[in-house]
Amino acid sequence: MFEGPDFPKSLDEEVFNDWLEKGRQSKIGYNYLLIVWDEYESAYRPVYIEQRNDIGQYETHRSSANRERLVAAYDLYSESRIV
Repeated sequence: MFEGPDFPKSLDEEVFNDWLEKGRQSKIGYNYLLIVWDEYESAYRPVYIEQRNDIGQYETHRSSANRERLVAAYDLYSESRIV
């Protein structure tokens, strides 16, 4: 996942699927999985949120100079990409 010049590195599909499953199994009612790139760690990390409007707290990968940048957002249950 996330292969090509628009992304800093690829993400293993199995890791992504594990993140989806973890979010679904959480006792907190998460609905969305955000894939965030951490510039200092040079790694992707999952962020789970309950409400879609919380996505706006993260700047997108292309427009941010911050340490953390949003690469993509997914609905945990339909697995559809929403950002």
